[in-house]
Amino acid sequence: MVGLAVSAEQRIAAPPAEVFALFGAGAGAGWVFDAACDRVAVGSVVTLIVSLGGPDASPVEILGRITAVRAPSRIEIVHDLPWRGRLRLLFDDDGTGAGTRVRLIADLDDAGLAWLMRRRGFRVTDEPTRGHHAVGLLTSKSGSGSVFAAATENLASMAIEEINADGGILGRPVRLVIGDDATDAGVGAAEAWRLVHAGCRVIMATTTSATFARASEELRGSGVLLVHTLMNEGGMSGELRVQLGERPDGQLRAAAGPLMRAAGGRRWFLAGNDYCWPRVVHTAARRVVAEENGTVVGEGFAPLGGRGFGPLIESILASRADVVLSSFVGADLVAFERQCHAMGVRERCRTLALALDEPTRERIGGAAAAGMWAVAGYFETLPGEVNSEFLDRYRRAYGQFAPPVSSISESAYEAIHLYAAAVRRARQDDPRAVAREMYGGRFRFPRGTVTVSGPETVSQQLFLAEATVDGLAVDLPG
Repeated sequence: MVGLAVSAEQRIAAPPAEVFALFGAGAGAGWVFDAACDRVAVGSVVTLIVSLGGPDASPVEILGRITAVRAPSRIEIVHDLPWRGRLRLLFDDDGTGAGTRVRLIADLDDAGLAWLMRRRGFRVTDEPTRGHHAVGLLTSKSGSGSVFAAATENLASMAIEEINADGGILGRPVRLVIGDDATDAGVGAAEAWRLVHAGCRVIMATTTSATFARASEELRGSGVLLVHTLMNEGGMSGELRVQLGERPDGQLRAAAGPLMRAAGGRRWFLAGNDYCWPRVVHTAARRVVAEENGTVVGEGFAPLGGRGFGPLIESILASRADVVLSSFVGADLVAFERQCHAMGVRERCRTLALALDEPTRERIGGAAAAGMWAVAGYFETLPGEVNSEFLDRYRRAYGQFAPPVSSISESAYEAIHLYAAAVRRARQDDPRAVAREMYGGRFRFPRGTVTVSGPETVSQQLFLAEATVDGLAVDLPG
């Protein structure tokens, strides 16, 4: 239920029809809250940067999808991040006959209001979890990681609802408590502590490895079980630390040979964000590429959160690489790949991006993403009754405009079900006993059969998919 509506306003010295026509021109263009979208049409994804709460407030990046268009006066957008809600953009004559007043009206429910207040530095007390079994979800509702985390909260909530429909955990209903790491390790550690203080004895971390590592260190001695759900490099497990998801070695072994055959060459350039996961990815790539008789001809890193990749892309073109391995994530991956397309990389190279998933491909855009490749344990287009029923439940619950499901978001759904099953087997919710029960078993999920045989040993089938103008086409084994 909507609890509050907040608004922001811009005045632009151009008539409404002209301003409306230029909606989506992008950051820095000065048009309509720095909106970025490839076309103004129902179903198109859009990003806006808005100062809510006054001119001195820090901007909020909102990721959504257009649901209604009435040219040249109105655009409606639904969004899941950084909270679930609805936006209305109204384009009116400013009274001068030559200018436009653009108003953005955002609906805030209780969760959205709590997120915005925390963003503004206010302390917001979480509701008591008395009588409930609290499960924490640490994800990226804001920052560059929000692109890949788009459906994570939805799927975590869906898992909780399914568990509660089956009787909860140890006779108690399960309550999901959500933290936003803002794609920043320090913020993530603080949010992890907030979840602990809210009564969570387990936290599902669908975040970058940088956040997981920092939170793991900060929560040492807290007695809380921390589960890294999505693809990661491993190496940080322990008695109360479980790392699920795909590993770089497995992803690269599944993709390197097919990519070189598709590219008709063996020269690789490695490019990615400058933090722990991409560096491990590149180390694994050097080993796997050499085993496949390929050659690494260049490497470059850029800070997490950067947007200017021109010099790095020029180095790629100068290297005469046949394949680019991209270890960028989230909004960085979007910006890098759009710039690669604009500078002609697609015409010269194939690109393998280990973190490319459905919502990220959407933000890159159909034309700019076409010809990229991804490798993961799950894609929306996987055949099979289990996945079909899973997607039907998701769309019934969250509607046609909800963000697409990906391996990253689906991993949170799996992890919560794994945890609930482990508690039931342990017949207690002591985190150490539950962790031991999570270390073994075979499970049937939408991605297929997943075998967990240790705190960071997960076996699953990996699939290679090519980005097209319409989505990700999975190359199923013959």
